[in-house]
Amino acid sequence: MSHAPVMLAEVLAAMAPQDGAQYVDGTFGGGGYSRAVLEAADCKVLGIDRDPDAIARGKILAAHFAGRLTVVEGEFSHMDDFASHVDGVMLDLGVSSFQFDTPARGFSFQADGPLDMRMSLSGPSAADIVNGADEKTLSQIIARYGEEKNARRIARAIIAARPIHGTAALAKIVSDAQGPAALRHAIHPATRTFQALRIHVNDELGELERGLEAALRILAPNGRLAVVSFHSMEDRIVKQFLNSRSTAAPRASRHMPESRGAIAQFELLTHRPQVPTAAEISANPRARSAKLRVARRLAA
Repeated sequence: MSHAPVMLAEVLAAMAPQDGAQYVDGTFGGGGYSRAVLEAADCKVLGIDRDPDAIARGKILAAHFAGRLTVVEGEFSHMDDFASHVDGVMLDLGVSSFQFDTPARGFSFQADGPLDMRMSLSGPSAADIVNGADEKTLSQIIARYGEEKNARRIARAIIAARPIHGTAALAKIVSDAQGPAALRHAIHPATRTFQALRIHVNDELGELERGLEAALRILAPNGRLAVVSFHSMEDRIVKQFLNSRSTAAPRASRHMPESRGAIAQFELLTHRPQVPTAAEISANPRARSAKLRVARRLAA
């Protein structure tokens, strides 16, 4: 099994690794970004991941870099517990191929597996949500995190079919609930529901919001922040976070922090997100929805 880091060349260019510098790979996964940075300069990288399997892979990789790579198990929202005054932070918000392609982890319906979806292998699983939540809660999760218009219909079908224990069974229930017309769409009818459950189980959007704040706290002046997102909800959070901290103009929305009179903390290096090349999408279809946003930390 292999993992192809998405937009690796673009992230490496964004980091611009320098000798003697220190970087944080907040979503270590398969270690692709970390390896590329370490090979580009005589620097150090701290890799963080809440998946114990990723940490085990990271320790093997660390042996090749003579003390320049350190891996720690934890959430990237707590990166300021592990590092300070760093020169770059990299975040790849996608599910790693190691997670997605291992049926026992329950992230995909391509092969049957248990309804797990926990990145940390701890806490409530997708099965707990599917079999324990009431119809209203299920519907809200699927609608909010999956942006699924048929959320209520799907939630009712799930309730009626309980108990549900496997990914294949859930995928069929979701597909059947939407009818034959859904099968003619470009994506599988269960994709949005699986995305919603995964985001909810791992509190991915909350983790992202907290992680961006932590990155702001630990970046040294001129340090770079590079974030690769994979769906509109993530990209919106990253965009609003960077925009609200890169200008002293009045806030554009009552939902955004007040910034009137504030000192800008970031310079945007990508005013519009970078996207993968056609060649990368052809070689790695999972990259097709990726968006990269980059910013430079200004002096406090």
